[in-house]
Amino acid sequence: MIHPTLTLIEQRISANRFDASHALADAEIEELVRLATRAPSAYNLQNWRFIAVRTSASKARLRRLAYDQAKVSDAAVTFIICGALPDAETLPERLLPFVGAGYMPAKMASSWREGALAKYADPQTARDEAVRSATLGAATLIYAAQAKGLASGPMIGFDADGVAREFGLERDEVPVMLVPIGRAAPGNWPQKPRRPLSEVLELR
Repeated sequence: MIHPTLTLIEQRISANRFDASHALADAEIEELVRLATRAPSAYNLQNWRFIAVRTSASKARLRRLAYDQAKVSDAAVTFIICGALPDAETLPERLLPFVGAGYMPAKMASSWREGALAKYADPQTARDEAVRSATLGAATLIYAAQAKGLASGPMIGFDADGVAREFGLERDEVPVMLVPIGRAAPGNWPQKPRRPLSEVLELR
């Protein structure tokens, strides 16, 4: 028997056509993001933010910045997935419940803070981590949507600087991708062919 998660992976498509009449309640959007934040992040930084663009006016603003791609406004919600530059000073607070529950010694939490401070002193490494965390969050969001019977279509075709200005991103935030989510409309392609394992897998 195939596990349902494996079926989701096999069947997922990147949708370009969405039912523009379909809407999601705020509680449904919140649940998608709650699930997305179960994604892993280095040091448990959770350095991501999800901007749910769901009103007609906001969708129109975002669509202009995404080269007028209809899926931005047709989808029930289009998420702006933001990665934040790692802030090691947040770690004691983020880890406090874990320490309090007895899973992690307080000394280890302090060492994680010191390790993160050293690792992300380099600006390029810090930006790489912001993109990595946001991407893991986006991927988890996509499969959460799929599990709820919704389609998604991750996008990199947008004016990143314009999105940062128009939607008030902080200076330490990077708009990594857009993810429209909603009910699929007819006309979407099936999942496109994948490269053979012989080209992408190396066994040692």
